[in-house]
Amino acid sequence: MGSTLKNSGLVGLGALAGVAFSMQFSALAQKPVEQGMPLEELRQLSDAYDLIKTDYVEAVPDKKLLTDALTGMVASLDPHSAYLDKKAYRDLREGTQGKFVGLGIEIAQSEEGYIKIVAPIEDSPAWRAGIKAGDLITRINNEAIQNLGIDEAIKKMRGEPLTKVTLTLQRKDVPLPLVMTITRQEIIQKSVKGKIVEPGYAWLRISQFQEPTVDDMAARLSALYQQDPALKGLVLDLRNDPGGLLQGAIGVSAAFLPRGVEIVSTNGQLANSRQSYLGKPEYYTLQGDGDVLARLPAALKTVPMVVLVNTGSASASEIVAGALQDYKRAVILGSQTFGKGSVQTIKPLGGDTAVKLTTARYYTPHGRSIQARGIIPDFLVDENADGDGLNGFRMREADLEKHLSNDRDKESAASTREQLDAQRRLLAIERKRKPLEYGSADDFQLAQALNHLKGLPVQLAKPARDPAAEAPAVPAPAKKRK
Repeated sequence: MGSTLKNSGLVGLGALAGVAFSMQFSALAQKPVEQGMPLEELRQLSDAYDLIKTDYVEAVPDKKLLTDALTGMVASLDPHSAYLDKKAYRDLREGTQGKFVGLGIEIAQSEEGYIKIVAPIEDSPAWRAGIKAGDLITRINNEAIQNLGIDEAIKKMRGEPLTKVTLTLQRKDVPLPLVMTITRQEIIQKSVKGKIVEPGYAWLRISQFQEPTVDDMAARLSALYQQDPALKGLVLDLRNDPGGLLQGAIGVSAAFLPRGVEIVSTNGQLANSRQSYLGKPEYYTLQGDGDVLARLPAALKTVPMVVLVNTGSASASEIVAGALQDYKRAVILGSQTFGKGSVQTIKPLGGDTAVKLTTARYYTPHGRSIQARGIIPDFLVDENADGDGLNGFRMREADLEKHLSNDRDKESAASTREQLDAQRRLLAIERKRKPLEYGSADDFQLAQALNHLKGLPVQLAKPARDPAAEAPAVPAPAKKRK
């Protein structure tokens, strides 16, 4: 699948998307440097540096040249390796902790080129100011932002705590623009939510794997069982979950699997990158409060499950889906996942900077490589009854330039030009569709997941991905689950 769609993001959280890394586990041993540096290439680098310093049209600071050289060297390796300056390193740490400084809004690009409010975070500065889902940001600090990218808009709206930013908004059925001055504050972003969607059936959503995710999940699951002790089915929603901390993925998987089984393994160049991670507390405990999973209801190990995934499910969320699929603990439903199956290790460089370096590939318990292939659902189900919506326009790992290859399986081919042209023609139509709220009564994939748990027919995706075609209904499994 190709991409003509910019994924939505949280203000102040975009730097973490798709990263699954291991900061708590022992750092990888440093590989000895081979004897014999490439002197000729180093001489060329030095000569180019000297030429820029003496001949370029204007003076360039030494620090900029060296930082740009470092940035380019690391970025040339693959799409996920990067040099992190002070700001990028701070943003990444904030994202894993589930907090950041900003306004507290989830945003996306609108078809008019403005920034659309997907939803304000409850009790955030934006929520208290009265910002609503569907509002369009047309100006930031009185500066027009039409056709400004989401990443640039995020930069403009972020800042230091207690500083102010002024937004100009368009709201449907309000004739005049709304101007709001909002004070930036630290936002605590909850990555787990859930509810009883109907008697006997629960929905649990994880939007990102952060430090508090396992504890938050355990608390939410306990509350759901208190509300309905006789649950007959559980839907774990990982759609558009870009990943996060490896420990979170291990803990979430371990909650539903037999104790101590392998959740994921890694393999890389260094001996210490070849590891197996098990469903034991020492592999997922971050908060120092003991094993929070030990207090969960025993029924969680056997309750029938469906895991919802889509093209936006990446990295840590693919680890969870892959583990539950390999052990046949849950049925995977939705569309093929993003395919980010590589490990990024954070290596501090000093001066509050670091390198995010790809050090290994991830493998499911049965040895499947996630990289550039992703997890293929047991039931391919479109986002809507009449097609896969904007999900079909998102980029996957296999579409990224210089992506790391899959070393065990044939990866999905990137989109052809003809496919991209067809997607562009449909994009304008899809953008007019009402934004989907996961877990709502209009959530088609959730409805199909519940149908499967109840033994009812599930409407599968159309083989040709033709939005005009009629989607067939398939019979449910012969034996109804209870």
